[in-house]
Amino acid sequence: MLTKRAFLGATLAVVTTGGGQAQAQAWPAKPVRMIVPLAPGSTADILARLYAEELGKALGQTFVVDNKTGAGGTIATAEAARAPGDGYTIALVSQGTMVFNIGLYKAPGYDPLKDLTPVTASGGVSNVLIVHPDNPAKTVADLLAQARAKPGELTFSSGGVGTSHHMSGVLLELRTGVKLQHVPYRATPAGIQAVANGEVTMGLFNTPTVIGLIKGGKLKALAVTSEKRSDLLSEVPTMIESGVQDYVVNTWMGYAVPAGTPEPVVGKLNAELNRIGQLPAVREKMLAQGIEMLPPESPAQAQKLVRDDLVLWLPIIKASGASADQ
Repeated sequence: MLTKRAFLGATLAVVTTGGGQAQAQAWPAKPVRMIVPLAPGSTADILARLYAEELGKALGQTFVVDNKTGAGGTIATAEAARAPGDGYTIALVSQGTMVFNIGLYKAPGYDPLKDLTPVTASGGVSNVLIVHPDNPAKTVADLLAQARAKPGELTFSSGGVGTSHHMSGVLLELRTGVKLQHVPYRATPAGIQAVANGEVTMGLFNTPTVIGLIKGGKLKALAVTSEKRSDLLSEVPTMIESGVQDYVVNTWMGYAVPAGTPEPVVGKLNAELNRIGQLPAVREKMLAQGIEMLPPESPAQAQKLVRDDLVLWLPIIKASGASADQ
């Protein structure tokens, strides 16, 4: 027979070694909040609500989408970072909130790897290099030849300082050695229209925002910035295919939880998010929004993605002089 002390010790050992597994099995025992950094109706919001619905079906609990807008997503992401790591707060995150904001804001309010645990990257949006249809350039090489012939004279527009459009242009300069002139606009549509009107030479905008103008002949697409060709513009080569080595911009979106969330809960959430992302109906709905789903990845791979992106982009942002605090 066990002594009283031995019995209590054995019981404590069971609780200690099996607590994480028990918590994962019980999770979620109440509604889960999903913080989204953009307004209702946005592409990110559509993605979040689709996932929230599917998570609810699979896990038997309500996943409540909570839209927190402002300051480039720092308000929402900082709130998620401050939340308890108990599995009942999830944040929709992106390359913008987890990487770009760290270089653009002096005090974003969170550390993307210390305060948050990336769970997975679900989908990505490539940019496309566009010019006016009358531009004689038929390839990226043609356009680069124009830039080298007139250093610093060719212009590229963006939807604002620090956007992926801006950073894509800066990366093009760094990878090719050409000198371009950045012309930021207050909003993406104005930046796109500037290319269509011939006010600027080129732009690098999210594929879904320009695909209609490309199909309608009002813009000419020279290359997409993703690693592989986009399903939305399968006839357009990638920048790498076009001879620009080590050039990939694929603005990803995914999910993170507050640091300290139990590993079994992170693992369970990761498995469900990856499963949902491969559902044909989900992939079809997101492609209609211009989001191409990414292959399943582990939390470790998601964390590496953020870490590698920080190493790549922070020096580029610093070199560009871009700041959201100005």
